[in-house]
Order: sequence, then structure tokens, then C-alpha cells
Amino acid sequence: MTVKVRFFARFRELFGGDIITGISPGTSFMGLIKEIAGKNREGYDAIFDENGAFREFVILMKNGKRIDCTSATEISVADGDEIAVFPPVAGG
Repeated sequence: MTVKVRFFARFRELFGGDIITGISPGTSFMGLIKEIAGKNREGYDAIFDENGAFREFVILMKNGKRIDCTSATEISVADGDEIAVFPPVAGG
């Protein structure tokens, strides 16, 4: 099973382009992001706080729908899902 993870803005600078990765059945949204972010300490610290929770400003999406950070441990990812992770968005 594979999913596509897309990071945007500053997160894209830290993790590079789109990441297509294999997942095991039952992988949680948070588990997936932690696995990828764990390969880049600066990126991990930008997304997660000292307790391992998503920072409150991080925006998460699964297949185009916003995901509440507090439920990311309960939401599973499935084959073919597209995951997006955004830093805070500023307008101008």
C-alpha cells in the first residue's frame, strides 16, 4: 500500500518534494508523519512540539479535507491517500 505525502512552503524546504511511501494497514495519520519527519530533526521540531504532538499551527489534510490535529492518532491512512502538511499560512 502506498500514499503520497505533500509538504508545503517551509516544510517543503525541509523535506523536499512529494514523498510516495509504503504503509502498513492501520497506520495512523500521525504515525505516518512522525515516521517521515523523524528523518529530519529540524523538520520534526517544526511540525511537532516537545511532547510529540502536532504544533497547533500545523494544517493537515487527507484527500483534500482538513484533519483536526487532535484526531490524527485516530485517523488511519489507506492505500492511495494523498496527505498534505502545511505550515501557518500568511496573507499579504
